[in-house]
Amino acid sequence: MNTDETMQPVSVLMVCLGNICRSPLAEAALRQAAEREGLALHVDSAGTGGWHVGNPPDHRAQEVAQRLGDIDISDLRARQVSAQDFYTFDHILAMDSNNLADLQALRPADATANLALLLDYVPGQQGHAVADPYYGDISVFEMTWVQVSAATAAFARNLR
Repeated sequence: MNTDETMQPVSVLMVCLGNICRSPLAEAALRQAAEREGLALHVDSAGTGGWHVGNPPDHRAQEVAQRLGDIDISDLRARQVSAQDFYTFDHILAMDSNNLADLQALRPADATANLALLLDYVPGQQGHAVADPYYGDISVFEMTWVQVSAATAAFARNLR
């Protein structure tokens, strides 16, 4: 990462299906990892679907982020991926292969963003999906937090 103060910070968009569970947790975890690493990052999250646009993260995601990460994500609001995101963000990280395929289909031909799966940054987890906790209990949200925390820490180290 370039440390020149005139450079824009690296920008990262976390993407899942509805933007109320995995991607807001990943957004929060990456903000935390960047702070630990001393990185200036612009981080956001979005969903490939629009069902939850304007809604806060799922209450279980909020609980887990607060309890396990000491992070308040209640102010985040779901939004849908836009064509502009493929130019605005340096990296767009999908939570699973279905969302990655949707992003690849939406990506304009001249887009500049790098697309990948979030777990591709964790040795031995390349190609794997972050657990979707939506239909599970709080323990699945906890597992998701562990996955996104490990992956975002690895991603942040990779940027160093």
